[in-house]
Amino acid sequence: MKFEKDYWQANYSEPDTMDGIGNAKEHVKYMKALFALDLIDISSLVDLGFGYGHIFKRAMKEFIPYRACGVEPSKLAFDKAKKKKLKPVDSTNLLLYNESIQKWCQRKDSSRLRFDLGICMSVLQYIPDDDIEEVISKISERVKYLYLTVPTDKELDRQIEELEFHDTYAIRRKRSFYQKLLGKYFTFISSRLLESKYYFDDEKTLFTDLLYRF
Repeated sequence: MKFEKDYWQANYSEPDTMDGIGNAKEHVKYMKALFALDLIDISSLVDLGFGYGHIFKRAMKEFIPYRACGVEPSKLAFDKAKKKKLKPVDSTNLLLYNESIQKWCQRKDSSRLRFDLGICMSVLQYIPDDDIEEVISKISERVKYLYLTVPTDKELDRQIEELEFHDTYAIRRKRSFYQKLLGKYFTFISSRLLESKYYFDDEKTLFTDLLYRF
């Protein structure tokens, strides 16, 4: 799926009402507060599917990472986001890839592809069943913490009923599907923040509240 003009016209005709655009500031402040509470430093971040760059730009400004990466498969959105001044300081080493999440996951592993924080908002519903576990597994190896949102089948139904918004591109999956699959590779820290089990160390982790662990 290339997410070209027809996708953006159908799904983002009223961008200010979309999650991650109209409330981008609130999302980033929530992330910042979660990490500040446990004194966790976020020095590197990646946005997987950054779209028009609203969340990505605000996260860069809030965390001032020394290294950042953005991945966006749509040429239209990629070019539009590139016109913005995404990084607030020149010292940030920024890499941008106009490619699918699957292709990014297939890149050869290196230190420059490992990050303290990964942002993945409303993306997993577009990853085909044949690819999704491989994608989630690889993301868990490359990010310590993942800020994730993904609409389930019930939420997609609610969008149709309450907002008259029908995302015909989204793959419909149950909440239990995502919980089971993500739970193999991540621990749920909050409603949106996940911690990679690849990096988790029982003695060293800074998140000590076990309420969300399983």
